[in-house]
Amino acid sequence: MDNNVDVIVIGSGAAGSAAALQAHADGASVVILEKSGRDAAGGNTRLSGSGWFVNQDPAAARTFLRSLNGSFTVADDVIDAWAENTQGLSDWLRSLGATVAMTGDFHSTAEYGELDGSSCYAGMDTIEGKMGNELLYRFLVSALAERDITTLFDTEATRLLTDESGAVTGVEIRSGEQTSQIHARRGVILATGGFEANPAMVRDYLRLENPKIWGSPSATGDGHRMAQAVGADLWHMNNMMTITGIPGDLENPTGFFLALWNAHNYVFLSREGRRFTDESTEMRHGHVFREGSYQHFPVQPMNIVFDETMRLAGQLSPGRDALPVGHMVLDEGYEWSSDNQAEIDKGWIVKADTLAELAGKLGLDPAVVETSVHRYNEACADGVDHSFGRNPETLAPVATAPFYAVSGPPLLGWSSGGPRRDGHSRVLDTAGSPIPGLYAAGAVSSTYSAAKDGGFHIADAFAFGRVAGAHAAARATAGD
Repeated sequence: MDNNVDVIVIGSGAAGSAAALQAHADGASVVILEKSGRDAAGGNTRLSGSGWFVNQDPAAARTFLRSLNGSFTVADDVIDAWAENTQGLSDWLRSLGATVAMTGDFHSTAEYGELDGSSCYAGMDTIEGKMGNELLYRFLVSALAERDITTLFDTEATRLLTDESGAVTGVEIRSGEQTSQIHARRGVILATGGFEANPAMVRDYLRLENPKIWGSPSATGDGHRMAQAVGADLWHMNNMMTITGIPGDLENPTGFFLALWNAHNYVFLSREGRRFTDESTEMRHGHVFREGSYQHFPVQPMNIVFDETMRLAGQLSPGRDALPVGHMVLDEGYEWSSDNQAEIDKGWIVKADTLAELAGKLGLDPAVVETSVHRYNEACADGVDHSFGRNPETLAPVATAPFYAVSGPPLLGWSSGGPRRDGHSRVLDTAGSPIPGLYAAGAVSSTYSAAKDGGFHIADAFAFGRVAGAHAAARATAGD
């Protein structure tokens, strides 16, 4: 292959594919570098629900994004670009040949409907109106192939190349044992995903204690490292999405989504065995509203204690038929048992005949656990949770033996922070100036500094992938 192209894209998910498709449409020669093999490529795009929100009003969208960001502001030019370029994504995909329809099962309305600007949110579109199952990624692969855009799989980008002025001019790559270089006449676009699979970065920036991850094990912060090496500034590195999870096999870095959908006979207990929160508070893509603000939740290891009624109510972790999302479901093909018994047998769910016995197995004080559950059950009998204000409709006792617990850290869906960029997707240095020839889009540099709504990550990846591809394609060799 030609080691000189106009635009190099690193990463083959939604952002990378959008960038490559747009740059190609604008007349640039493009190559995509993907460190994973064909079957594992696509990052979290392949493993996610793969939907994008429908932005019906860019003016309202500007307000909505500012409302979601709160005091954690991003630059006005980024907000403007996001609001304008997240509109019309479904039409763009249809122009590429996609069959697009709205999903009726998920995110038909805004999660943050109480915030100013939420009227921009008109639901979530997906390929064929279906969630997950790799449908979006498979379409993007076909769209790239139809346009003869080359993706080099099993090819890791190890270093950005720069000239004497500091402009990015290419990428050093490693494929197998061979190291070589590819040069970019117009620009390099980072679309490498987040850093949730990099334990050191997770500890340093997210302050999480050894969480399991939901998505791609390849999200190891490669783009962050390469951007920093050429002087990039960073933004909102502490933002993320966590959800309730089940650790599963301790040797596997990925875990399972714990869906508390089928029954309400459960409580959240701290590592000391005490109830500490309203379990019914809506979890909105990693945030809950508590004490007057939107806060990350969950962020600490906890024990989710439940009874036989809930165990028999259905799968604690939805299978491929219900929610075809995540590494364990899509890549490892794990099918959770209908009655959760197989997972009890594996030891992933702790079982005991009494609460005191359960506490002992969890390493907790039996008296504390029994008191915590007893007080919760009293609230159920009274129909009022005086301690934490749990929704009365969800007050169902933990009273039918045997008793069970899922114990461990939260499940980390994705990180959001990365190289700071402007409204043209240009990566900025620590002085606020663009690094010539370097762009970023997608989870490597998500727009979202705080809360986000359903379908926002894919929309952001598409929007700024296209912005980056267009700007890079139009960039003269000696200019910005």
